[in-house]
Amino acid sequence: MAGINYGRVFVGGLAGGVVANICDFVINSYLMVADGERMVQRLNLNPAIVNSPKVAITWMVVDFIYVTLIVWTYAAIRPRLGPGKGTAVTAGLVIWAAVSAVIFGFVGMGIFTPDTYLKNAAFSAVATILASLAGGYMYKE
Repeated sequence: MAGINYGRVFVGGLAGGVVANICDFVINSYLMVADGERMVQRLNLNPAIVNSPKVAITWMVVDFIYVTLIVWTYAAIRPRLGPGKGTAVTAGLVIWAAVSAVIFGFVGMGIFTPDTYLKNAAFSAVATILASLAGGYMYKE
């Protein structure tokens, strides 16, 4: 059993991160706009800060880190589950489920409303699957 090819984990994280960033742009710029505006108003957030380039860059970096963790997970489980799309999707959904479980805790605190959480979780699952497929495709041992 060969070790993890960290160079290819990085390459997969970059490729999948680009896909994740494109998906997040579509989700946040088109699909979740009203929910985001409602959240800003409900939580009394400053729209200038929420919509600033600094915040956008932060989330772009988060996407690259997120997908790099997915590709690392794919590399780690690949010897047991085999290479391919199914394993890549499994790796992505494991990380997605962990993050979604933590974010669900914020629903109970009133930071997210249940409907916003559910919509965002569904959109994020699709984005995660697409990013996982891209990242997994780039990974080679």
